[in-house]
Amino acid sequence: MAKENKRSTGIAGLDLALDGGYPYGTTIVVLGSPLAGIDHMARQFWSKEKENGTYLMIDGEIEPGMTDARGVTPDKIPSICTGDRVVLDSLSSLILLYGIDEAVSFMNAAKKDAESSNGNIMFLLYSELHQPQEEIRILRMADVVLELKEVIFMNEIERQLAVHKIKKMAVPKRLIPFNITEKGIELSTTSRVV
Repeated sequence: MAKENKRSTGIAGLDLALDGGYPYGTTIVVLGSPLAGIDHMARQFWSKEKENGTYLMIDGEIEPGMTDARGVTPDKIPSICTGDRVVLDSLSSLILLYGIDEAVSFMNAAKKDAESSNGNIMFLLYSELHQPQEEIRILRMADVVLELKEVIFMNEIERQLAVHKIKKMAVPKRLIPFNITEKGIELSTTSRVV
């Protein structure tokens, strides 16, 4: 898939790893713990072109420019999504509040909207919070699945990004180390040799 058919992830190293970014018209699920940096990834994606996207906050602090979506039912969410870069923080809260069937129905509608408008929508999903069969339904529906992991190695925390799935593309064959800095996520250019 050509680079001109992709939207920047907002993270330079990830754009390189994905040969340009996320394919236009795709739904992206970012899976990880609340401490793994999934919110950083979402903010970097959204703020790449802030004027051209919507960050829907359901379960956290509302920052300037974000849309307060607390109490908005899944069927009403599409009406408040504008722009090419939409973030739902978090799909986990939607599942817990309204159930997996409502969340999947919303995700299906969002997927159709993204495809028809060539936009991208990113869903944050907290790991180890949902039943395995619920997680499977979500991950099967997504076009892109990224997972952020933390591994404690002796006295260090190593952070790793796994690209599990990306529509019409080969996925990187290795975990990609990353750091969380004051600017957000930065992919590491070096790997530890054991």
